Amino acid sequence: MKIILASKSGVRKEILDKYKVDSEVIISNVDEDQIKESLLEQKATPLNISKNLAEIKSIKVSNKNPDRLVLGADSVISLSNKLINKPKSRSEALDILKQLNGSKHFLISSVCISKNGAMIWNHSESSELKMKNFSEKELIKYLDTIKTDILLRYGVYQVEAGGLTLFEYIKGDKDSIMGLPIKQIMNYIKNYKI
Repeated sequence: MKIILASKSGVRKEILDKYKVDSEVIISNVDEDQIKESLLEQKATPLNISKNLAEIKSIKVSNKNPDRLVLGADSVISLSNKLINKPKSRSEALDILKQLNGSKHFLISSVCISKNGAMIWNHSESSELKMKNFSEKELIKYLDTIKTDILLRYGVYQVEAGGLTLFEYIKGDKDSIMGLPIKQIMNYIKNYKI
């Protein structure tokens, strides 16, 4: 059974491929910033924002691809239950790293599977991360190792690349931290009745 991945994340596609989940990518093209803004106005938590975005992406693509399973996904950073967005510039990326510096925070990865324009399953996983203490100079040096387009697309730390060195500890599943709680997805697909 081939599923549709409603995400432009190359890392998520790689995870599906690694676990031999047959998939094709159809990008949802939802305006994530506008949705986040609207949800924040309604006092939504980072968990609710992540869940909503995964569902919206999944349903949008599902509406155009009836009878197919569509997987939507979203990951957000929660610091003291406050949403930390992806940076829009290198200076914003530095500000985010300064906020996370020496702090414990959570990375929430949510997934949603839809069929015929309706959600049929969802799951969210929260991983705890604690960043080491760095000087501003060290943070700038780290950011200099990341290309701007990657930084703006995937956020301030690249756990799949050199970002592991930023952390004192990481408690959580590596695939979830990279954006896809694959074990739960595979379990659902395996038990799915067509």
